[in-house]
Amino acid sequence: MTIGIGGSTAAIELEKIENRTHDVQPIQLEEYLERIKKATGLMKELSVQAIYLNAGTNLYYFTGTKWNASERMVGALLFDDGSLEYIVPKFEEGTFKKYMKVQANINCWEEHESPYILFGKILNDRSSEYGRIAIDESSPYFLVDGVAKANTSYAYINAQQITAACRMQKSKNEIAIIQKAKDITMEVQRAAAKILRPGITADEVVDFINKAHIKAGIPTGSYFCIVLFTDDTQYPHGVSVPQPLKENDAVIIDTGCKLEGYLSDITRSYTYGTPSEEYTKIWNLEQKVQFAAFDAAKIESSCGSVDDAARKTLAEAGLSPDYDLPGLPHRVGHGTGLDIHEFPYLVRGSEIKLKEGMVVSNEPMICIPGKFGIRHEDHFYMTENGAKWFTTPMQSVENPFGY
Repeated sequence: MTIGIGGSTAAIELEKIENRTHDVQPIQLEEYLERIKKATGLMKELSVQAIYLNAGTNLYYFTGTKWNASERMVGALLFDDGSLEYIVPKFEEGTFKKYMKVQANINCWEEHESPYILFGKILNDRSSEYGRIAIDESSPYFLVDGVAKANTSYAYINAQQITAACRMQKSKNEIAIIQKAKDITMEVQRAAAKILRPGITADEVVDFINKAHIKAGIPTGSYFCIVLFTDDTQYPHGVSVPQPLKENDAVIIDTGCKLEGYLSDITRSYTYGTPSEEYTKIWNLEQKVQFAAFDAAKIESSCGSVDDAARKTLAEAGLSPDYDLPGLPHRVGHGTGLDIHEFPYLVRGSEIKLKEGMVVSNEPMICIPGKFGIRHEDHFYMTENGAKWFTTPMQSVENPFGY
């Protein structure tokens, strides 16, 4: 029997979990202002007069204002002098004020009015020149289309080169929050492995993982959860009707939580029972490939070179150096922060250089069609001395959690 897998119950494991979030330090106003300062520096380099931040992640990142995107325009114009002008439906003004962290003028529009005309009026009131306006890359098409048609004198560019450049490099406090979220999910992963038994369903495990995250201090529970058994594990993001667990089945559990807006994301692969010779061989190869990617992650190395290192190791073992199966069908990793997937991406051809503060996943999944898939997923962050793991990678196929 694989060490640390099975032998307990949900009730026993939930009882052991305690709230681990008491010492978490939320992002403070000073940090939001520093983010704005960095963004305005980039705006000046790119000759951008203003950047529109739409409701959602970018508005939250730069202003601390939590507001979900919808069919109504809600956001902010950030000007190159660091000043902000919010755009909000009139009936939401009172509520918006309660969420607003960085204080600034709120410009309102009534339901029968065009927020796109208001957008242009704010720009025109600030300057008589028609400059370049960067639009939040997450803005829906109807919004971009409405702004552009109502304000034809301006030039529009994708704001991603500004927003991503800021968000890719995390502060020490951001990394500390992410570390805490990952510590919690790692504890939940260990507990979930112990409750497995023949006949348990994926839904039962998902429910336990959600409750365990809540018990650990995450009120919203799991941000997501994928539980797969046997040959379902060959599909990276799951199946429509998961199979229940049987003796000696392959297992994949991929889950995470959200803490102060920041996300954890950890995958563990092992067998319930005794791993086959083929499973053991691929499990060990997966470990080797993950370590090859980690070793390639150096300051100023390209993100593409990390993906290349993983595929080179696969090729040396006789699998495809591309995306063919059996092999690795997707990129090696993705950035994580306020979004579960964000820049930078460890993918072939990416010339983005690894810099201090970047946070990325390392998950070079190997899929064997018709049989199983194995994904070791841990994240690392870049320090001035190179990559550092948030969580300890899987130890061995016989003792995956290193007991």
